[in-house]
Amino acid sequence: MLRFFLIFLLFGLSAISFLDRTNISIAAPELRAGFHLSNVELGWVFSAFLVGYAGFQLVAGKLADRYGPRKMLTAGVLGWCLFTAMTAVVQPHWRFALLLLLGVRFALGVGESIIYPAGNLFVSRWIPTSEQGLANGLIFAGVGAGAGLTPPLLNWVIQSYGWRACFWLSALIGVFAAGVWYLSSRDQPEAHPWISAKELEHIRRGLEAKSTADVRKADPSSASPYRNGQIWLLSASYFSFGYTAWIFFSWFFLYLAEVRHLSLRNSAFFTTLPFLAMTISSPVAGYISDRISHAYGSYRGRSIFAAVSLMLTALLLLEGSRITSVTAAALVLASGAGMLYASQSCYWCAAIAASGTKKGAAAGLMNMGGQIGGALTATLTPWIATKFGWIAAFAVAAIVAFAGGVAWLFVRPTRSSQVSL
Repeated sequence: MLRFFLIFLLFGLSAISFLDRTNISIAAPELRAGFHLSNVELGWVFSAFLVGYAGFQLVAGKLADRYGPRKMLTAGVLGWCLFTAMTAVVQPHWRFALLLLLGVRFALGVGESIIYPAGNLFVSRWIPTSEQGLANGLIFAGVGAGAGLTPPLLNWVIQSYGWRACFWLSALIGVFAAGVWYLSSRDQPEAHPWISAKELEHIRRGLEAKSTADVRKADPSSASPYRNGQIWLLSASYFSFGYTAWIFFSWFFLYLAEVRHLSLRNSAFFTTLPFLAMTISSPVAGYISDRISHAYGSYRGRSIFAAVSLMLTALLLLEGSRITSVTAAALVLASGAGMLYASQSCYWCAAIAASGTKKGAAAGLMNMGGQIGGALTATLTPWIATKFGWIAAFAVAAIVAFAGGVAWLFVRPTRSSQVSL
């Protein structure tokens, strides 16, 4: 089971990437006060990461295809850890301190842009088709684990040692993980000295089942994800996913503290609930999606499954934002986050199935859509909340999530459809 040991390492890298991108939301009250930032300016800082992250998805995907996930993930983790540490270096009294914060967060996003395109390329090479939903679910469970552990851990670090210490700690954890990944992983199963003949045969047999549909050299849309209509549909739907998810990553802690009037400690506790739900739902739903796909086909197992998940997410966001009880509201909104992440592995499995040989580039294009949505919500959500209230902000997210579910109804995961560009 070497392949799942390596998937566990990707789970760890995924968790660390979200530790490093969401630590600023936990440090936000102190950082905002120290730098005299408004909520809108703080939203710019949040969005700067996403602009860099989204803007370099295509480049990251191409680099992963060219140099392989082992080298590129190692370089990416070391790069983003450098800029995580630099966040702690910027001082409020420096001239252009806000611009420096924006630049550091942008560079952090560039470094992290490699994580999921390279991870999905790794899955396409190492994991049989029948296990890819579970594998992707485990990787993205790291999102919930990293984002969920961040509030209590870093809240304690901030209270004990100050907000800058949380960025130093985050960077050190990442450097260690990068070393473990480089020493343990290989780009291809055949190149790994630890793999058994039995497991290698299992991987080869599991990947052969998709070879006819997956590699269509005669079809130019399979070679170029930019001409693949299915990848564009996935990208549009992933925009909806990203918009909805980043309300939890960027604003949920402050929402609980300032709108629901919880203490920082209680806000940190309740902020873990959506991410706990993500951690559980992502692999469980990935496994269920695999089984449905095997029994009834990928359209039902990926497209219908994801569409229903997103539509239920919309309902839970609408209801949760209107509940008076803080505990009940947090639980319902957390359930919405869990339902959202039930669709996560479907996106990445569909991207593998619908793309051709450029799987890293296809994953990068799709993930770019998600991060554009995330960048939009990081800035738009506080504006909507200020003008119309937080119920309206969650209602907009619900509408966007529902639209993403509708888009899934037109996705055929095993089909590559050419579009004119």
